[in-house]
Amino acid sequence: MEPMNRVDVTEWLLESDPAVRWQVMRDLTNQPDEVVTAERARVATEGLGASLLDLQGDDGYWGGEAYGIDGDRRSVMWTLQSLRRLGVDPDAAPVRTAIDRVREGVRFDDYRPEVPPFFMGETEACVNGGVLAASAYFGVLGEGADRMIGLLLEGQLDDGGWNCEPREESDRSSFDSTLCVLEGLLAYQRAVGDGTPAEVIDARHRGEEYLLERNLYRRKSTGGIVRERYENFIFPPYWVYDVLRSLDHFRDTALTDGTASDPRIEPALDLLLSLRRDDDRWAAGDPWNGEVFFALDAPAGEPSPWNTLRALRVLDWAGQD
Repeated sequence: MEPMNRVDVTEWLLESDPAVRWQVMRDLTNQPDEVVTAERARVATEGLGASLLDLQGDDGYWGGEAYGIDGDRRSVMWTLQSLRRLGVDPDAAPVRTAIDRVREGVRFDDYRPEVPPFFMGETEACVNGGVLAASAYFGVLGEGADRMIGLLLEGQLDDGGWNCEPREESDRSSFDSTLCVLEGLLAYQRAVGDGTPAEVIDARHRGEEYLLERNLYRRKSTGGIVRERYENFIFPPYWVYDVLRSLDHFRDTALTDGTASDPRIEPALDLLLSLRRDDDRWAAGDPWNGEVFFALDAPAGEPSPWNTLRALRVLDWAGQD
């Protein structure tokens, strides 16, 4: 394959879906705000974002499920997560219609009125992290967010992270659960701003420290990689952890907190660079098993606009590219 330069790669990214284009304009080419905003507005009416919105039923559900089991991502939970990753404008009219339907009709895995509504969350930390992130992004904070925050603060383990297994079954954190929670806490902090309780920020920092102590993918005891699948970069992310998703989170935290990158992410950056293809792009990962409405990324092994976009903005932020 012929190598490409940064201009070539950027031009290739700009040929992608509006959801990719607007983030390239914001994160890589520093276009004026009005240009970025105009491109972002297209996500709700064209391409991947509009296609996902069109699949919602009048009852508020996607795929008839609130969460989905056995890897099935044709559900409310994972459609909202995908729309958030695409960066759809939460104030766009089609999005507000979709969120109103969810608020009024969706309940976790049960249609009975006495079951708590979707934005009240559930019990598992990784689920509540995702619901909290969606609640903050789509402007549905309130009693549900307070409930989830309380459960997450109560469920933080002594090592700083979280685990979806009950505390009596495991007192060790999971990379997967921890990152899901951290994304939710960060989204909440961004939505609330200066009014964010100090204990929420402290919990996020403790959780991030859990990952930083392990260079985002290593065992603290031996230095070896925790799981090989952490090198498999998938888009959109499921509940599973990977190094690129984690690096993108730490970029977001630094931009939110106004801090520099932590030197303990250097091994993860080296891993990211080692996986760059000869044509200066990153490949799509092997998708997680389970049903989806349609693929949001390229086939496994092919050049991935999403992984390339995320990798380049991480490297730019860390001064490594």
